[in-house]
Amino acid sequence: MKRPARLSAEGPESPETMASLRGDCARMAPHWAAPAKAAAAPVPPSLIHGVTVPSSSARLIDGMSEYGD
Repeated sequence: MKRPARLSAEGPESPETMASLRGDCARMAPHWAAPAKAAAAPVPPSLIHGVTVPSSSARLIDGMSEYGD
């Protein structure tokens, strides 16, 4: 079975399909071991302080539409 052509640095060819991407991921998955899942403990609100957001990030988020618009 011939694989679809991929995008290359030399120029665009046929774009990769979702099926070929899923196949690539399935072939790569055995090469990485997932770390043991650690249980996340809730953090009390009293420990959450000092969070600052840069004004440029705040403006970016403010300019985005609400979810579902």
